[in-house]
Amino acid sequence: MTTDDLLTVSQFSVSYDVTPPVEAVRDVSLTVRRGEILGLAGESGCGKTTLAYGIQRLLKPPAVITSGSAVFHDESGEDFDINTMDETQMRAFRWEKASMVFQGAMNALNPIITIGAQLQDVFSTHRPAMSRTERRAEAGRLLDIVGVGSGRLRSYPHELSGGMRQRVMIAMALALKPQLMIMDEPTTALDVLVQREIIEQISDLRREFGFSVIFITHDLPLLLEISDRIAVMREGRIVEIDTARNLYQNPTHDYTRRLLASFPSLTGERGGFVRRPGEPALAVEAGSI
Repeated sequence: MTTDDLLTVSQFSVSYDVTPPVEAVRDVSLTVRRGEILGLAGESGCGKTTLAYGIQRLLKPPAVITSGSAVFHDESGEDFDINTMDETQMRAFRWEKASMVFQGAMNALNPIITIGAQLQDVFSTHRPAMSRTERRAEAGRLLDIVGVGSGRLRSYPHELSGGMRQRVMIAMALALKPQLMIMDEPTTALDVLVQREIIEQISDLRREFGFSVIFITHDLPLLLEISDRIAVMREGRIVEIDTARNLYQNPTHDYTRRLLASFPSLTGERGGFVRRPGEPALAVEAGSI
């Protein structure tokens, strides 16, 4: 570990206790550095979301962490071992130290509660000393930061576009100024132009506030554009991790080369992912059982 390390994941494994058992995450080791965007790429079902849920201790039965550790190195100098914290400590850790934008998050807002009330709930829970006026002011400031605008505090989710709802979820994740933000497919189901706006905003916010990002997606070309480093995941394992430039120019694992070749080129022939004969089926993502 160095002083630049924010999160150290070592030999981390997660299984689904079904018949037969499914090893969804297998001996994963990686480090997230302060202020970086770490991309996590791989096919659907390779264990990306399960790993993210495990790091946040959000897994539900039949999923269980079977081995390994995830240690958060706080800017105060204190280390937090996620596996050993009790539920009270974990509730304080989540959103305060590490927040998460969940897959399909733009549909996660309560449809009968205003945007402002849902944002203020974060402060009511984690900042009980704040007054109602302070909570409302901070909620408005967050909406301004993510480009929704404080004038939408009284709006209901159905009155916002998909892109605006996704921005609200990013505002919630930013609310307590976390040092790490885990983003699970944050641009899924958004059109291309809105995706571009969201990606640019995430990059701008990261530069402004200095938090680290674990960006999870199957879209490897997107990660090559925005990430400092990329970890490629296959069948529950990290098969390659390197800087985005090195991964693109000199991939060392056959699976990485096949992923890169599967995306269309503007000038070359149409690509396609070629599964080798006898390759085992993919594992399952969190929540799919």
